[in-house]
Amino acid sequence: MELFSNFPLGAALFSIFFAQFVKVPISLIATKKIDWSLLTSTGGMPSSHSGAVTALSTAIALQEGLSSPLFAISVIFGVIVMFDATGIRYHAGEQATVLNWLVAEFNKFVEEAKALPKKESFERRKELKELLGHKPIEVFFGALTGILLTLLLYYLLY
Repeated sequence: MELFSNFPLGAALFSIFFAQFVKVPISLIATKKIDWSLLTSTGGMPSSHSGAVTALSTAIALQEGLSSPLFAISVIFGVIVMFDATGIRYHAGEQATVLNWLVAEFNKFVEEAKALPKKESFERRKELKELLGHKPIEVFFGALTGILLTLLLYYLLY
């Protein structure tokens, strides 16, 4: 039962669920289409990863103080997660976009080459996931979401 009274854990989980849920209406406003797959996908606005780690750090700061070792650990953890989201995972998504274009062009070439005598058949390959990481603005709003939600939860619950 102690697990359910762990405020930092609860705030981080709530922030993840909130950020994932709010991606659907934000996408609806931007694209005029409802995309329910955003509830379980990576990438997009706001970053649920950033929301989670900032909610965790904010909750620990509220309970343990800014000078606690737990707060220091959570901040460094958060910086690493947010750096990864804007760096490595974002660029991997950009590479996936280029690779998907190359595969589409190759498949188009194969279709055009079917008029030639058949030598062997080619398998259709699954597209790579392009929305892996976050733009800096998405990480910023994810972080802001985590902080604000945690402050709201803290003052409502404590």
